[in-house]
Amino acid sequence: MTPTPLNGRALTLLRAVAAGRAELGAGSEPDLRIDGLLCSVQPTAHALTHAGLVRPVRAVAPGQWVPAELTAAGAQVLELDSAA
Repeated sequence: MTPTPLNGRALTLLRAVAAGRAELGAGSEPDLRIDGLLCSVQPTAHALTHAGLVRPVRAVAPGQWVPAELTAAGAQVLELDSAA
């Protein structure tokens, strides 16, 4: 389920993930780092992950960090935003 509508912060996070600049921390609530810095809008990062727009590239143990990637749905959201 996609959060509707996505605000500018959420779209910025999706763009950072698409650019390969993001990592997800494994745990019950996946935290997000951009360029190695903890994201200041973790509730938005959690919502994007729970909505199925962002995912880790592979499973890791809790407490570890792994690169993040867009799902097909996340890529579609960015394409629709670019077209608007």
